[in-house]
Amino acid sequence: AEAAAEQLRLYRRDPGGWRGCRSTGEVAVSWRPSTEFAGNLYKGEGILPASPQNVWECIKPVAGGLRTKWDQNVKDFEVIEAITDTVSVCRTTTPSACMRIISPREFVDVVVMKQYEDGTMLSAATNVEHPLCPPQPNFVRGFNYPCGCFCIPVPG
Repeated sequence: AEAAAEQLRLYRRDPGGWRGCRSTGEVAVSWRPSTEFAGNLYKGEGILPASPQNVWECIKPVAGGLRTKWDQNVKDFEVIEAITDTVSVCRTTTPSACMRIISPREFVDVVVMKQYEDGTMLSAATNVEHPLCPPQPNFVRGFNYPCGCFCIPVPG
């Protein structure tokens, strides 16, 4: 979990190579080739008219959280094992897509939540295997490289 958090901080500190691919009035999505795997990294950015604490309540990775209510790509989120109050092993499931051509997915990740001195909040995760969460029938087991969300306070 700590390695995933550090990788996300490195991505954030390195502004080079990002290319815009989609943009609306609220969100800009960029991508760049990964140096870790054969594929791309994606970054979404936006400024919301809300306090960082209210935004964090919507995105933080906790069982019974708000993410499953607003994110159509997250069907369920459960904590398999709470290791500390900020580190846990979690299972996230996603619904099928494209008229059920794409099967539902499940992801098992170790997740860390951090808050920094400047008020920035981070959730970082990466794939892990856990004996209490073997692959489930009717799901394709997905694999996450280091990934997560920053919630960064901005003036005003």
